[in-house]
Amino acid sequence: MGCFGFLKTMMFIFNGIIFLAGVAILGVGIWVKVDSGSILTYLGKIENAPPELSQVLNVGYLLIALGALLLVIGFLGCCGAVKESRCMLLLFFIIVLLVFIAEVAGAVVILVFRPLADELINKIGVAAVANLRSEYGKNPDITGLWNTTMDTLKCCGFYNSSDFVGSPYYVAHSQQYPPQCCPGMNAPCSQTVADNDTTISGCFPKIKTLVDDNTVVIVGVALGIAALEICAMVVSMILYCRIKSHSS
Repeated sequence: MGCFGFLKTMMFIFNGIIFLAGVAILGVGIWVKVDSGSILTYLGKIENAPPELSQVLNVGYLLIALGALLLVIGFLGCCGAVKESRCMLLLFFIIVLLVFIAEVAGAVVILVFRPLADELINKIGVAAVANLRSEYGKNPDITGLWNTTMDTLKCCGFYNSSDFVGSPYYVAHSQQYPPQCCPGMNAPCSQTVADNDTTISGCFPKIKTLVDDNTVVIVGVALGIAALEICAMVVSMILYCRIKSHSS
């Protein structure tokens, strides 16, 4: 196998992986949109939520669009390499280049508007706590969703156990907190138990800590993806030029 054949094979394998990733992301996007019990559904039901939250709730459509785009990129890359189609390879290069530019622009926007993101999160927190205090223990859908979230993340409330003070559950259980807020217990507990030395943190601090602890990994993955995109563009252009010279 010569250099040209090796590049074709690598191009096919690389874009085959992209195609499968597109299928997976498309499936997740569809699942997010049809799953009525997801956290996004809960956020959509929060009263007095900040208007910016509506943009966050469109993540399902974003995943569907991203999955479809990866499907197209994977298809063009695979078929362009196998069939030695200059048109497909050129279209592949243009799309990947546009995606790369969009990613760079998105990273810049995130860095520039980071304070606005923090402000939005604070608004969501205020609205989420207010909704929790009015609905938890009364609305079975919201109660079940919160219980699932807290069981999965091993957390208590949005910020901490004080989020439940005044909620229907808190009142109905003689001013006690849900079992998820009680270290080592599977039953409601008092404030003394919930606020002891092994206090269970809130779900938002838990997620924030998880992201902060994996910042290096996230940055590494982002840089790796950028490097792969650059390599894909270079290989597609090499194949494009080689196919052109062969045709001549």
